[in-house]
Amino acid sequence: MGDVVVVTGAGRGIGAACARAAAKAGWKVAVNYANSRDAALAVVADIERDGGVAVAIRADVARQDEVARLFAETDRLLGPVTGLVANAGIGGTIAPIVDQTAATLEPLFATNVWGVMYCVGEATRRMSTRHGGPGGSIVVISSAAARLGGLPGMVAYAASKGAVDSMTVGLAKELGRDGIRVNAIRPGLIDTDIIAHAGGQAFLAQVAPSIPMGRAGQPIEIGEAAAWLLSPAASYVHGAVLDVSGGR
Repeated sequence: MGDVVVVTGAGRGIGAACARAAAKAGWKVAVNYANSRDAALAVVADIERDGGVAVAIRADVARQDEVARLFAETDRLLGPVTGLVANAGIGGTIAPIVDQTAATLEPLFATNVWGVMYCVGEATRRMSTRHGGPGGSIVVISSAAARLGGLPGMVAYAASKGAVDSMTVGLAKELGRDGIRVNAIRPGLIDTDIIAHAGGQAFLAQVAPSIPMGRAGQPIEIGEAAAWLLSPAASYVHGAVLDVSGGR
């Protein structure tokens, strides 16, 4: 497969796992990062060590101009984009709603909502058959928080992911006839930096018994799901929001 996928926020955690899984499936991967340069380069090195093709490209998805540059650089370095995993996201400030302000909310929604829209817009310009493209597949990373309301103090984060769920359904209706499949994954409790932000291993140990499968998930379990949704094996999966949450 010579297809090219952009994976945002791919320096670590779920994004890194998505990048590795896509590369294993034969995609050329643009490993996007905002601040984690060394981690992103390590992901690229892992992919290349396994015989894949990848490049690390810095861009802050909360800025539309940087997203445009990310896709232009990907075109130049790897070729035409036919896949997107819109994963980049932040947990935001953990606080009750009375303590949330524009200063805490604006960066959260700029990354988790506007950033997804910017990335999907750039991907659509390239993939849409209406614009002369070959079609493609978009996977957006949401969260089980969208339907559960979020961890204590993280209602705003849950709301941002609820927006992603709505966006997925709407974009599927808008882009289906343009040859673009759009789906989302709602990870449950996954052992990543965001969990460290919420309390780390002690928190995982406390919550794991409430999960029907009795454990937190691993990033690669999301990565494999994303690689499947990108692939022709999911050719009739469109507008789906897939829970990968251990039954939670």
